[in-house]
Amino acid sequence: MNGTATTRPLEGIRVLTLEQFGAGPYGTMFLAELGAEVIKIEPPEGDPSRQVGPHRLGRDDSEYFQAWNLGKKSVTLDLKGEEGRRHFEALVKSADCVVNNMRGTQPARLGLDYASLKHFKPSIVCLHISAYGRDNDRKDWPGYDFLMQAEAGLMELTGDPEGPPTRVGVSLIDSMSGLTGIVGLLSCLLRARTTGQGCDVDTCLYDVAMHQLTYPGLWYLNEGDVSPRVPRSAHLSLAPVQTFPTADGWIFIMCMTQKFWLALCQALGCDVLVADPRFADPGLRAKNRAALTEALDPVFRTRTTAAWLGALNGILPAAPVHRLDQALDSSFARASGMVSSVPHPAKGELRVLANPLRIDGARPAQAACAPLGADNESLLSKAR
Repeated sequence: MNGTATTRPLEGIRVLTLEQFGAGPYGTMFLAELGAEVIKIEPPEGDPSRQVGPHRLGRDDSEYFQAWNLGKKSVTLDLKGEEGRRHFEALVKSADCVVNNMRGTQPARLGLDYASLKHFKPSIVCLHISAYGRDNDRKDWPGYDFLMQAEAGLMELTGDPEGPPTRVGVSLIDSMSGLTGIVGLLSCLLRARTTGQGCDVDTCLYDVAMHQLTYPGLWYLNEGDVSPRVPRSAHLSLAPVQTFPTADGWIFIMCMTQKFWLALCQALGCDVLVADPRFADPGLRAKNRAALTEALDPVFRTRTTAAWLGALNGILPAAPVHRLDQALDSSFARASGMVSSVPHPAKGELRVLANPLRIDGARPAQAACAPLGADNESLLSKAR
């Protein structure tokens, strides 16, 4: 079943969010698309990401901004002013959650933590997404995704061994931090609805980046094994799990099991490799990765990526290595519904990435974020 979901599992939940750029906005965008009323509280000048180019959508909007903020309402308030604070506190009384992604000490100074807000609503849940946390000597440090990839060792694990450390091409730590925070927020919201007791929930970009070290992290902590960068974006301990050059591009092959290795050899007509003692099991293939790559490269170069996919798909895990345009224009991306569109006052139709969740087979409905301050009159007049 395709189409747009009519069910909104978070309908009736009101979220106030004070956020900018990526981590907080990405997480609260999921809440909005799942039916929550997400009210983005912005300073009078707006979230700075509204001004990020190169593709602007008028004076206070951009495609960069919309990528993180679909489905939200917008209210402008000066929280440091008496009137702004009064409006905010009135909104808190009607809200279930308050989210921010400020530096560690700012939430308490601005009265956005549970200690400050429980007097207005004891069940309020306050999510804090900071760079380094709120309880250490870095709590006032500014920080962004790319810095976390650098310090957590992720850049040193990424890229060709002969090249420089390389970051992931998108702000993956921002996205992961947003989703991590939302998991904590929804968990505590469930408890608050049962007990009436709210709380603070914290996560930070640094902690999330470190958590992404997963098995290489455990290998070092327990065995002192410092994982190196490996050629061809290969897996650290399994082979062949890497890219191979084809007649017109690249293909990624993932023989994660012996079954898939045998299937690959049969599909490529390379039965001789099955009998080669250097490649008898996953450990030996990883140890002899260079020799294995040298043996397989000439075979993969004989056919196009599409031809190899036709021969391998359904038999073993394989995928084309796409450019950005190829990924978004692919027939599968279109057929799966991952490219969507929403009405936009300046653009007419704004093409967006669809929500990756499905509810009863259908993706959540989407809408553009409201213009800066568009909901002041409707929300602030009711909150007085």
